[in-house]
Amino acid sequence: MYYPAMQISVLPKPVRYIENSAVLQQTAFWAGVKEHLGCQPKAFDIRIDAELAVKRNTDKKPAAATDDLLVLLQPVGGDQCIAHIPYGPVIEPEEELQGVLLEELSESLRPHLPKRCMLIRYDLRWESCWAHDEDRFDTDQQWLGPPPPTVQEMRINFNTIKNNLRKTWSDNLPSNTVFISLKKENDLLLKNMKPKTRYNIQLAQRRGVTVKEVTPKSLPAWYALYQETALRNHLFLQGIEYFSSILNAKRTVGDAATGLHLLMAEKDGLPLAGMFLTITGGRATYLYGASSTHQRNLMATYALQWAAIKKAKKQGCVEYDMFGIAQPARPSHPLYGLYRFKTGFGGNIFRRMGCWDYPLDPYQYEIFRSLEMNSTGYHLK
Repeated sequence: MYYPAMQISVLPKPVRYIENSAVLQQTAFWAGVKEHLGCQPKAFDIRIDAELAVKRNTDKKPAAATDDLLVLLQPVGGDQCIAHIPYGPVIEPEEELQGVLLEELSESLRPHLPKRCMLIRYDLRWESCWAHDEDRFDTDQQWLGPPPPTVQEMRINFNTIKNNLRKTWSDNLPSNTVFISLKKENDLLLKNMKPKTRYNIQLAQRRGVTVKEVTPKSLPAWYALYQETALRNHLFLQGIEYFSSILNAKRTVGDAATGLHLLMAEKDGLPLAGMFLTITGGRATYLYGASSTHQRNLMATYALQWAAIKKAKKQGCVEYDMFGIAQPARPSHPLYGLYRFKTGFGGNIFRRMGCWDYPLDPYQYEIFRSLEMNSTGYHLK
């Protein structure tokens, strides 16, 4: 082992046997989605000794922590690939041991990865070390984001041996989100929303907007709305095959524990807004949304979101994940409107550590990193 006193054991296992998790991107379902898109999913049983496995804000120290880990091998040209770990590992250590855990886990995974794998990329779901630092907020109490990458790297590499963890140029998965607790009655959920959000939900109902679950046959109608949304907000446009792979994965991967719902809001049979809602491990996730550029005065997106929240609550979920908000939340930000929409439903902002690399081949990694520097947005989908 890399650290004899802080052992991590890694044991490969069939992907279909990944245990259900509240983290959608660490499920067998997500492995099926990515396999349809050309990735090679690998699953591992990991066991982390107590010294590394202690979770934040807990007095009791476990003897060890065990969990499943989904790793996605993504080709990047020739026979080279990278190992992407979406929102993993789920096990979260104390802050001063985060880098140590990632270093030990990376070295434990290395023998199980292809020789031409140039790096391991962690999309960390752990709360940012700077999420509550007073000096990271402006006078309006708006979060300024984490400090420069060099400062972040100094902090996470503290106590590591190789000093090898690198902050990426951008994050693959959203690093900031809003979690809404569903452990409340509907009346209280509405009360916790901003007044304008409550008003718009009621307005949509008065104007005859209805929400229903539709079959995969409605994907073209949903995708037309998605194209409008991407064009309107200047977003990266995924092909319809991407969303088809999500629907196909649900049918083929055999993951009965993950629910997938395609919801549409309409008026007189005309689609106005739609969304992919996933349910796993007691958490519902607003995965993808789309809306029409026309008849926005009907407030269909508000009716759609409220219907999804109620559906999730009815199915036993205790948490609703809005899946991505802009930070810092300034009016000049191109996605500020989406920030206001999502935060209007209440809940708490959660700021993650974001994307980190552990290079396995330093030379090839520097080439790959320089190429990524010249591109924008999320790089791995």
